[in-house]
Amino acid sequence: MDPNLRFGISQRQPFVQRFLLWTELLDPVYLFISVGKIENSRQLLLTNEDAPTLYRDDQRIREAWQRSLSTVHPDNSKLIPALFRPAAFMPLVAPLVFLSMMPVKGIKSMILPQVSLYAYTTAFTITNGNASYSHGPVERTLLGTGVCVSSTLFGLIPHFVHMRYGLDNFWIRKALPIAILAQVSGVNVLASRRLESIRGIEVMDKKGNVIGHSRRAGEKAIKETAISRAVLFGTAAFIPEAFMYYLKKIRFSPPNPQSFGVLKLACTLLTMGLMVPASFSIFPQVGRIQRGQLEKEIRSSTEEAELFYNRGV
Repeated sequence: MDPNLRFGISQRQPFVQRFLLWTELLDPVYLFISVGKIENSRQLLLTNEDAPTLYRDDQRIREAWQRSLSTVHPDNSKLIPALFRPAAFMPLVAPLVFLSMMPVKGIKSMILPQVSLYAYTTAFTITNGNASYSHGPVERTLLGTGVCVSSTLFGLIPHFVHMRYGLDNFWIRKALPIAILAQVSGVNVLASRRLESIRGIEVMDKKGNVIGHSRRAGEKAIKETAISRAVLFGTAAFIPEAFMYYLKKIRFSPPNPQSFGVLKLACTLLTMGLMVPASFSIFPQVGRIQRGQLEKEIRSSTEEAELFYNRGV
């Protein structure tokens, strides 16, 4: 069994502990860590059966877990490309969220942030999703391209409405883009990982033995990830807008008119910095599902009351 799965199965962490763990795993240093250090850490975890229980007590084991969990996919034990590791998510996505919520000044300023945002989030979702179902690279590429295009078109709706009708209503200019961003981000996950609910993902017992492939577990994994992603982007878009609205309402006058943009960018970065680990922590990365919720053929294959699956990020 992959060490990352073993860690998730053995650890029943509440939200606060998962949040604190993610604040460590999102350290940018894991984008540049050498393959040799990762392999040494994985070897240490593979040869130490008590590694999960020593996470809090042994600093060497703790560092090994952090390197493994932040860089290696738990389903196929392959290195996650640095660009799509969890630590890269916030630094790359936060500026795109900021740009996508800025007033439109032209076609390029309207389309490019949306295309960049959904191209990256689609690729990130597919890369960090469950990899235990049967699929090919061409199939995943075609699926990702279609999801990216459709997400971008839906994300542009508020801007098209504003450009076409020139409405100055607060709900059209501010609230509608926030609602669309949150909803499209959730649907983006549902569409990007749709194959998991069609073909089923691996479910396993507490020892890591694969019991079968479950479509219901796939549906649960996708739904949980979609909820966490909608909460992330909805909150990350709402708080900066509410902050700027408050500053304008109290008639705050910065020395430079461009300071409003700087303040909004800083607020977006701060919000994303808090919300990324929070959203990743809403549900455990290794999910649990009761045997009674699974398909009949899986229920008849085991007496375990609770089974496990990789939810993904």
